[in-house]
Amino acid sequence: MAPLAWASVALEGFDLVVLGVVLSPMLRDGVWGLTPNAGALISSVGLVGVMVGAIAIGTVTDVIGRRRTMLFTVLGFSVLTLLCAVAPDPWTFGVLRFLAGLGLGGVLPVAIALVNEYARVGRSGGATTVLMTGYHVGAVITALLGIVVIPALGWRAMFVIGALPALVLVPLILRYLPESESFLQDKARERHNPVAILFGGGYLRATIAFWVTSFMGLLLVYGLNTWLPEIMRSAGYELGAALALLLVLNIGAILGLLVAGQVANRVGTRPAVLAWFTAAALFLAVLSIRLPGIGVYIGVLLAGVFVFSAQVLVYAYVSQFYPAAARGTAIGAASGVGRLGAISGPLIGGALLTAGIAYPWGFYVFAVVAAIGAVAVAAVGAGVTTTPTTRDTA
Repeated sequence: MAPLAWASVALEGFDLVVLGVVLSPMLRDGVWGLTPNAGALISSVGLVGVMVGAIAIGTVTDVIGRRRTMLFTVLGFSVLTLLCAVAPDPWTFGVLRFLAGLGLGGVLPVAIALVNEYARVGRSGGATTVLMTGYHVGAVITALLGIVVIPALGWRAMFVIGALPALVLVPLILRYLPESESFLQDKARERHNPVAILFGGGYLRATIAFWVTSFMGLLLVYGLNTWLPEIMRSAGYELGAALALLLVLNIGAILGLLVAGQVANRVGTRPAVLAWFTAAALFLAVLSIRLPGIGVYIGVLLAGVFVFSAQVLVYAYVSQFYPAAARGTAIGAASGVGRLGAISGPLIGGALLTAGIAYPWGFYVFAVVAAIGAVAVAAVGAGVTTTPTTRDTA
């Protein structure tokens, strides 16, 4: 089960990053007379689709089950990705990216719900962080393929390649992916409205707190990934060093995923999330100081360790906090609301750069954002517990 969920998330990573890989050659070659503004609009439309998909499909998985939802989302976004390869104009291309985004946004809530419901007791934090390494692997593969494939076969070939794995993955899901025992047990009992659960029974405060945390977490991820090189250049670093710092930031992200899950397994997910957001705030604030020599690389590495995996730990915490009847809905809603932060992060960074105050104020702003995330996690409280599943009581 876990390898299939991991592969699905890796495909999501491929499809969400592929647009960034192909936009540069599309602009350079004058495809459809595309402009940077039009490219940014297409990218934003795709992110809106991901947001809508996360919110809607999260609820769908609590109604029709994890297995069928995973099958529909993977098949759906793969077919739509393939159609992007034959899009005749930017309008069609944008519509296809939006529709593919609906499926892409739904993969994560389903995958996280599944791995958490099948993880051993006390190991769900690690299960979630390992799952999310699939996203980064997919993103890295996309970048590497772009270097090789686009000069030889053109940008359209990237979308064909992105769709082909579904030919193997969909039959494997049909054959080997089990339905969640928690979902089946809940289905056998009286069904509840998963949306109503999020706002009733003592969950309202936690739901709002999780949304705030997810918004802040994804604001940091997308804001830093988009503007870190330019912020560091405004601080006086050369372009090569600024780009190297972006690479270091993402190396830290991978290390953070591996470490954060183990820490969460040992001390609990809630303390781990609090510690991770707090540490993210600290190291982002440290970056406002011009560090000598290798110090800046160490600072950026540590910021990456805590910023990126903090958001993943939020997903793990959400999956543990709610009952099985609303788990997919809760994860989807947190992910969907978080996408608003993903859109806001680059806008905030761009505004600070335009105003000429990105350094050091950009890091001050990002540090405050991380601190708000920590406060929101603390506001979740621990007064509501989920209904134990079979694996919990076995």
